[in-house]
Amino acid sequence: VQLQASGGGLVQAGGSLRLSCAASRRTFSIYAVGWFRQAPGKEREFVAAINWRVSSTYYADSVKGRFTISRDNAKNTVFLQMNSLEPEDTAVYYCAAASYYRGSLRSDAGYDFWGQGTQVTVSS
Repeated sequence: VQLQASGGGLVQAGGSLRLSCAASRRTFSIYAVGWFRQAPGKEREFVAAINWRVSSTYYADSVKGRFTISRDNAKNTVFLQMNSLEPEDTAVYYCAAASYYRGSLRSDAGYDFWGQGTQVTVSS
């Protein structure tokens, strides 16, 4: 699976962005897709995930209520709608895919394919 993340940019605090993650493989062969982020000097952290087969969604506490993960089967694409952005959301955002169950979707180990990152910068 090849993943292409896009949609990052510079936005003021309180603003919104929508990230996209396009998968090269048909989504019926994907178990789950997740978003992670890494801020300068910090470890990569879980943001959100969607279990493709049962449409369950999972969020980090820090983004719950502000971010929404969704999918478009026809376009083999997962979206991350980010609202009420805060400077603390500034990071490189990565999408990842699991082709089968590998463990917790909140962990890096739960995924076997990773896309390149897209930069999100939130100014105060």
